[in-house]
Amino acid sequence: MAAKKSARAKRAKGSKSKPGPEEFRSEALAQALEKQDMAAVALALRHGTTVVPLIRPGARDNPIDGGEVWTYRDPRTGEVALLLFSDARNKPANLPPGVGIYSAGWLRAFLTTYQDRITTVFLDIAGPHPMQAAPADLLAALNVGTDEDADAASET
Repeated sequence: MAAKKSARAKRAKGSKSKPGPEEFRSEALAQALEKQDMAAVALALRHGTTVVPLIRPGARDNPIDGGEVWTYRDPRTGEVALLLFSDARNKPANLPPGVGIYSAGWLRAFLTTYQDRITTVFLDIAGPHPMQAAPADLLAALNVGTDEDADAASET
């Protein structure tokens, strides 16, 4: 009887659908932002995920289509900001409705690719605990303990 119940429980667990984008959350990042601790934010970003607003979400049936990331361009200065969120519920309603959840590797690659265009990064811009960081500072934090960090140390 217990074996049947166990098998049934496993099937029930396996049939659960993946969480919807509105459920995306990084608890470590949320806690770091609450403390306003940049070292903890760096650690959370380096070892966790972050929620990113998307102009166009990726196709669900295509795992290599990550969607198109939305950035904010100041109409007066032309400066570009990347917005990151600890929780999809912290994204303001006036931003595009789509969100994606991305890894540290993705964030590192994105900031590296666009480091000449992105002038600042806002984390949970609308609260509850907003922070702002320079892209170079986040890249440095993301590269700690990586091969790029070792290469930089050997050059000095």
